[in-house]
Amino acid sequence: MSPKEARARIKINKLLEDSGWRFFGNNQGKANIVLENHTKLSRQKTHELGEDFENLTNGYIDYLLLDDKDFPLIILEAKREALHPLVGKEQARDYALSQKVRYIILSNGNLHYFWDLKRGNPETITAFPTPASLAFHSSYTPDKNKLINELVDDDYIMQTQFPSFRDDPGYKDPLQRKRFLEKHRLVMLRKYQVNAIKSIQRDVNRGKDRFLFEMATGTGKTLTAAAIIKLFLRTGNTRRVLFLVDRLELESQAHKNFVKYLKNDYLTLIFKENRDDWRKAEIVVTTIQSLLSNNKYKSQFSPTDFDLVISDEAHRSVGGNSRAVFEYFIGYKLGLTATPKDYLKQSKKYKERSKNEINPVSSIKHLEFVNIDPRELERRILLDTYKTFGCESGSPTFRYSLLDGVKDGFLVNPVVVDARTEITTQLLSDDGYSVFKFTENEDESEANSEEMVFKQRHFERSFFSEETNLVFCDTFLKNALHDPISGETGKSIIFCVSQHHALKITQLLNGMAEKMFPGMYQSDFAVQVTSHIIGAQQFTVNFANNNLNGETRWLESYKSSRSRVCVTVGMMTTGYDCEDILNIVLMRPIFSSTDFIQIKGRGTRKYNFKYEVRSTNYEKEQVEKEKERFKLFDFFANCEYFEEKFNYDEILKLPVRRKTLDVTLEEIADPAFHMQEEGSVYENVDADPLKSLRENAIGFEGMKIDRMAFQFRENLQKDEVVSKQIADGTIDESLLAYVYDHYINKPEEFYTLEKLRRSLKIDRKISLREALEHLFFGQRLKSKDELLDDEFSKFISIYKPDNSDVVALRYFFKAYVSDPQVRAIIDSEDYGELYHNPTLSAEDFLRVDEPLRQAVPDYVKTYVKFNDYMNRSFRSK
Repeated sequence: MSPKEARARIKINKLLEDSGWRFFGNNQGKANIVLENHTKLSRQKTHELGEDFENLTNGYIDYLLLDDKDFPLIILEAKREALHPLVGKEQARDYALSQKVRYIILSNGNLHYFWDLKRGNPETITAFPTPASLAFHSSYTPDKNKLINELVDDDYIMQTQFPSFRDDPGYKDPLQRKRFLEKHRLVMLRKYQVNAIKSIQRDVNRGKDRFLFEMATGTGKTLTAAAIIKLFLRTGNTRRVLFLVDRLELESQAHKNFVKYLKNDYLTLIFKENRDDWRKAEIVVTTIQSLLSNNKYKSQFSPTDFDLVISDEAHRSVGGNSRAVFEYFIGYKLGLTATPKDYLKQSKKYKERSKNEINPVSSIKHLEFVNIDPRELERRILLDTYKTFGCESGSPTFRYSLLDGVKDGFLVNPVVVDARTEITTQLLSDDGYSVFKFTENEDESEANSEEMVFKQRHFERSFFSEETNLVFCDTFLKNALHDPISGETGKSIIFCVSQHHALKITQLLNGMAEKMFPGMYQSDFAVQVTSHIIGAQQFTVNFANNNLNGETRWLESYKSSRSRVCVTVGMMTTGYDCEDILNIVLMRPIFSSTDFIQIKGRGTRKYNFKYEVRSTNYEKEQVEKEKERFKLFDFFANCEYFEEKFNYDEILKLPVRRKTLDVTLEEIADPAFHMQEEGSVYENVDADPLKSLRENAIGFEGMKIDRMAFQFRENLQKDEVVSKQIADGTIDESLLAYVYDHYINKPEEFYTLEKLRRSLKIDRKISLREALEHLFFGQRLKSKDELLDDEFSKFISIYKPDNSDVVALRYFFKAYVSDPQVRAIIDSEDYGELYHNPTLSAEDFLRVDEPLRQAVPDYVKTYVKFNDYMNRSFRSK
């Protein structure tokens, strides 16, 4: 065996052991790996293998993996590092047929493929399937014909909710049917939802296994997904489904809906609440962030655990290194998105440049923001989403737009209230809002003036106006739509610039409400719902359920929330389902077209307001009012910015950029980026005196750094806010914000993340989340090298380097991350310097395919923090 082949075998052995396969028996079970197993093969690659007894030859199977009954389960064909794994495809197929094995793994130690002979082509994997996962996976045989021929009609979900509904007198009587459906909470699929499901059946028949649905907010993506899940489970084409979301509130919302639709046939669980027994469920719901944290998707799951993966808000949850989670699992993939690609027109400049673009993630280097529309950059993300789901042509598997929904009577359009004050009018103008800052010379004999110009993007970031916020609130309260039943201010969501701005607006609204409606709300009229607020996640749920701070006092027994307004920044933008919203308020400029579409979509759902009243003869009479519209208050001309007369396809000219910057797509989407591009920032010039000074002599107990981790955990355990959430086994953004605000960098405690890192003896920077998960849940803290390996695996799963030398690619990737000198050489394209570089040789660099030479810097600059890694060579790894 050559050294290169030996290195590949060492890596493969480690991967097998990590996935639970055993070379030797132990307390986990008997050995289930057979090495160099001798077998007889036919020279004919036919399915009659074994019948031609005169035409046999000998062969050796590199690894034969056995099931718990010692029957052959997987053929693992190993190749040396220099060879691509797929060169052994046909050889492995012969071995599999000779052993009557369904599964094949092809690997060279760095790149791996999993092949289910009953499904289709080999698929890239970054970890080997576990024995338990394969045992589960092999217990079913997919049958595409069953899926293709399954009859799906408008009652497809109702058949699960209430199997005998057709025999019920309440359903048979057309006059009682509506009340019958409402009483039992039964849902009928709309015609376009049935068509969406049939589009998947059609594409499966064409041999596709990836699909993308582009459906406007409020058109029932989750209901449609539930019907598709039933289709795959019922026809035996999947045994378990993973439903990925990108926000915690969507996780709870999806779980609630799947239980409502499918509980009679299938069990749905949220992963973080069932970490030890999620395998009993057919449907597992989780956030993409939960699986990315400490690479739980690898440590907790096998690539074969799910046969159907659905990504909600796909343009968010499969972007960047999040896509590594999505690609980790084999099987069918479905993406759901409310953001239409057609909203972003393709400029001539983009067309010319995009011909040679293959990268699914990019860092936009040295862009000159003169003629480039930020929406064009955002369009790249959407194009990558289409590519991920096999829709490179630009047409999704199924599309149902907002205009379709309004036309068919399922959605409502807004009434836009364009309101501008004196100041915002100037902020929105080309010249901006100009103020003069006066400074005096040292001799105080002469004063100088400096002009400062502000635009809308500076509002509540470097330009502050309390009077403007007062006008915003007053205009909203006087012009808002009212609840058609109770007559009070309709339920509303206000989007602010920042957490601090949200706090201001909440205080102003509650003060005004107390004057307008004395004693009715007592500071409950408006509620701040941002990540820094403890319990904010539950606030969003309560608001949708009409019990945020209790029920309304305006009308007895009327089901509506006492709190009327949620003031947020970004928590309620994507996928938040609250149908009775009547007012959406934009107290911030929006630069992301995706965000604008999503925010507007919070109000487009139809809703029937209902109230039961007793008549004089004590009989109940139901009053019902239909939501016919909602108001979109726009204080920063966002509608003018993105639209013209509700023409959602037209692109308008955006402000001219005047800087050359290194930026990422994530920065482009952040409104703060647009604030930083130009103009002065008004800064405090007053004195900042020393607040406290104290000395502390170190005693026998040692320095705090010596006992930091233990003491930190003890103090947090005594905190009721922390201990309550830790007891639930969760660490969300509000808890992190609470711990940071109350414990980190406080003079009286001197806790810092750097001191915690040193106390825990970790060779890299750690996040507060990592520290808490380690201290309270025993989560292992990985070293720098281990994190680099994880990052490289994510990169591999996204780019799938079929033709490149993966060993050389690995050297290049790690060197670029860890060595500033290598980065400088690559970025300056001064490749001759590599002939003298000890970390990355020119030979290794040239062995990497040219497209990947650019893909590595793009990926690393966008998603990897350089400071987390040391400067060293990885040749010994």
